[in-house]
Amino acid sequence: MLSAQSRYHEVYAGWKSDPEGFWAEAAREIDWIRPADKVFDSQAGIYGRWFVGAQCNTCYNAVDRHVATRGDQAAIIYDSPVTGTKRAITYAELQAEVATLAAVLQDMGVTKGDRVVIYMPMIPETTFAMLACARIGAIHSVVFGGFAAKELATRIDDAKPKAILSASCGIEGARVIPYKPLLDEAISLSKAKPESCLVFQRPQLDASLVDGRDLDWAGAVAQARAEGRKADCVPVEATDPLYVLYTSGTTGIPKGVVRDNGGHMVALKWSMGHFFGVKPGEVFWAASDVGWVVGHSYIVYGPLLHGCTAILYEGKPVGTPDAGAYWRVIADHGIVTLFTAPTAFRAIKKEDPGADLLKKYDLSAFRALFLAGERADPDTVKWAEDILGTPVIDHWWQTETGWPVAGNPLGLGALPVKHGSPTVPMPGYTLDVLDEAGKSVGPNKMGSIVIKLPLPPGALPTLWNADERFRDSYLSVYPGYYNTSDAGYLDQDGYIWVMGRTDDIINVAGHRLSTGGMEEVLASHPAVAECAVIGMKDALKGEVPCGFVVLKSGIDRSPEEIEAELVALVREKIGPVAAFKLAITVSRLPKTRSGKILRGTMKKIADGDEWSTPATIDDPMILTEIGDVLRARGLAG
Repeated sequence: MLSAQSRYHEVYAGWKSDPEGFWAEAAREIDWIRPADKVFDSQAGIYGRWFVGAQCNTCYNAVDRHVATRGDQAAIIYDSPVTGTKRAITYAELQAEVATLAAVLQDMGVTKGDRVVIYMPMIPETTFAMLACARIGAIHSVVFGGFAAKELATRIDDAKPKAILSASCGIEGARVIPYKPLLDEAISLSKAKPESCLVFQRPQLDASLVDGRDLDWAGAVAQARAEGRKADCVPVEATDPLYVLYTSGTTGIPKGVVRDNGGHMVALKWSMGHFFGVKPGEVFWAASDVGWVVGHSYIVYGPLLHGCTAILYEGKPVGTPDAGAYWRVIADHGIVTLFTAPTAFRAIKKEDPGADLLKKYDLSAFRALFLAGERADPDTVKWAEDILGTPVIDHWWQTETGWPVAGNPLGLGALPVKHGSPTVPMPGYTLDVLDEAGKSVGPNKMGSIVIKLPLPPGALPTLWNADERFRDSYLSVYPGYYNTSDAGYLDQDGYIWVMGRTDDIINVAGHRLSTGGMEEVLASHPAVAECAVIGMKDALKGEVPCGFVVLKSGIDRSPEEIEAELVALVREKIGPVAAFKLAITVSRLPKTRSGKILRGTMKKIADGDEWSTPATIDDPMILTEIGDVLRARGLAG
């Protein structure tokens, strides 16, 4: 629970006074094949490198070292309401599965340093694939199963994989999504052709295999198992890449975020106990997808490095079968901590505003909810606090950082909550807020949030084969700092307030206003389930805000009446300076598969600018609805 006696300030000050000593101590939690020559080498890499000279193996630390002490404990619990399947895999079973699959990869010619693209659904074999790559020193790159062929092709061309691991299909709600045709098209579009593909056939769909290129997963694994072949853990440098994870780039070319082996393990292991407050042997659930960084860090690597039981969930927060899905999973498996996106809880709140479904389940083991991935509006946080009776911890980080930049460290004794703020920076991160000239703006003033270099262990050292692009994208705007591209402010207590992406700060008649602040007001209305505010072009004011709202289920008042109340509410809470005159009711908001609202695309539609359907969108038809609604009001250009 929340504690006035938090150790946070003492721990953070200890890191600041001796960063290398702090991370050297944290590194004792990892089994090293060879210790580091230097904890931090400021002359290596672009801004320095962590644990230079050390050798290690991430798969050994996540799997093998636990077998002697917790071999019979579940390492992964697969829970799939869309297929009606549950499966517990112990650490001993996980070691056998991963070692055998790693031997199959070696048979396919994959060796240390080779890239392997993983294009798979949320099934245990996907985690086996990631760990098998780590076991033999191959670099994995997970791409969402079901990702469009053209987007997959760009990632294949950038990573140049020796092999691709895939499955016949994924399941989204009630829909079966064939993967193999998308994979075949992507390979035909790409210049870099993989030597082979390993395909897992799911019972829901049988995929056709290409002679001479494609191998049947089950058959290859069965043969290796029958022959007793298992791959040993291959030593790698701490600074060698563990994986490349692609994130959207402003040029349309994806950016391959590189994650190293050594610093990644140290940071994630530290975060599990000190930040999330979870103990080895406990059940931890990150309700995300392994296609996102959250899935890498906190479905697979973090929990396993810490000796926890990780949940692998193939389902949705609502609709599989209802808005009580999360409560059922927590109760069934004795989960102590859930980490998910705020949008999941907004969806649950929309469908079951009174949390009536929660009453069916025993959540007595449950201790805390962590929210990240987008801004956690205070209304949703308060609703979750009220229904759960546990701490609800907002925290903030990015694909690039790999683990939390700022949050409320439950493992150190949580600090007082300020709704709307993800609280304070974690050890390793010095935050500042700068103006356009690169000067600190002082407390409670809006600006660009930056992180002082060097970045801590676990953060990206560079982009895949793109050092100059890394410098240009992150380090050139504010020399000496990593530019987060997020906007916000630090308050007088050192709490960070992340109000949105830098391009979500709109300029209304010379006033810089946060769309996040307006969204906070809209979300406080009792009829609103979720919302998004964008800045639309305006000939007079430059930009004017437009709010899109989704109403809660069971609201029997007219949308027009509620929209008028919302306009008045923003005028009351923020003032006339916001020039907020337009609230529009829609059935849904366009989102990525991780739940991030596509505000940039909505703005382009509203402004009449050229736009394309983002590759990560969950349902493209929502964009058509947004355009239709705007045109009906005479707004879309």
